[in-house]
Amino acid sequence: MPQLIKNGAVADNTWERVTMETAADSVLGADTGAQVIVPLAMWMAEKDSLTASDKSIGVWLDSEDDPYELGDEAANLPLIALDFPVFRDGRPFSTAAILRERLDFKGELRAVGDVHRDQLFYMQRCGFDSFELAEGEDVATALSAFTDFTTNYQSTVTEPTPLFRRRQA
Repeated sequence: MPQLIKNGAVADNTWERVTMETAADSVLGADTGAQVIVPLAMWMAEKDSLTASDKSIGVWLDSEDDPYELGDEAANLPLIALDFPVFRDGRPFSTAAILRERLDFKGELRAVGDVHRDQLFYMQRCGFDSFELAEGEDVATALSAFTDFTTNYQSTVTEPTPLFRRRQA
């Protein structure tokens, strides 16, 4: 099981990811935990039955998924996971910013997939607050990524005022 960093500390992963190959009925069954992350396609197809269940439902988006498909529902979800299929695919960075800035998502935003230490500082700046590390990543080394830089020049989700404006104030 991948190691999880949440809000700058090592945490237990209480969410279970379900694939499209898993039938929607089994998502709601006793064989899954109380917190389940389903793919966007499953969410769109089975939204009513998923929201009517007694489980906490999170949604995961692949890098090619459009976050606007969630619409206003994004703001009500407890967790959205964004998949980084490979290190060089940066689309989830933009998706994270869209979710935080335009779709008013306030819940847990999780990076999953090929997540490495070198990305963590920048992921946090885009609005991620939890990270499932890729296989082989050392969690102690990864935690140090959040202090790599003391400030950033550009505006970000976590610091919307660019450095030159902060210096003027």
